[in-house]
Amino acid sequence: MARNGGVAWMRTTDKIDGYDLSTSDTEEVHVLAVDDSLVDRKVIERLLRISSCKVTAVDSGRRALQYLGLDEEIQKKETNGFDGLKVDLIITDYCMPGMTGYELLKKVKESSAFREIPVVIMSSENVIARIDRCLEEGAEDFIVKPVKLSDVKRIIDYTTTELREGEQREGARAKRRGINKRKQREGDDDLSSSPPSTLSSSTSSPSSSIQSATAPSSPSTLDSPTRRLKMTSSE
Repeated sequence: MARNGGVAWMRTTDKIDGYDLSTSDTEEVHVLAVDDSLVDRKVIERLLRISSCKVTAVDSGRRALQYLGLDEEIQKKETNGFDGLKVDLIITDYCMPGMTGYELLKKVKESSAFREIPVVIMSSENVIARIDRCLEEGAEDFIVKPVKLSDVKRIIDYTTTELREGEQREGARAKRRGINKRKQREGDDDLSSSPPSTLSSSTSSPSSSIQSATAPSSPSTLDSPTRRLKMTSSE
């Protein structure tokens, strides 16, 4: 599993329809970059690699969904060629044919497996309503093109911090689970080693109670025939 609910995936091919999806295994943060413009895609890819990121670049929102395994049509055909890709950050252009960056953002946030992955929107137009719309939908940031190295470094620094904190939180949760399991095992051992409880010796058995209730009582001294005869004679 990737951090905060993201799924750890493994790449099974390096290209889709001629697009380079190869990534280096030495970088820390893996970024999925989405832009229909070849020039802009190369620019963002270069800036990300300078920032020591793994980069997967695709030319459309549909390709991005295919890469993540969220494309329903591809899933039905079972021809996506991927099985579980780890993605730490998505950077997408806003205006793209077929599926906009905003629509891609919504698809990602609707996914239980990928909703925690930060999504950054890029656009060549500084439209306040568009920015607010994306941020309200869950976008991590909105960058106006041309994208600068300082923009990329700021995003990567934030993502790296989130990854580290997420790993620490997961480690703390795992430690707490281990402590709770150990306490539970100790409690079970205590219960199994305790001596069985005994009934109080003062409690009479049911059989003795029945016998005492059914046994005939011996006659008293006043009721005996000999005593009555002696009392009559004396009178």
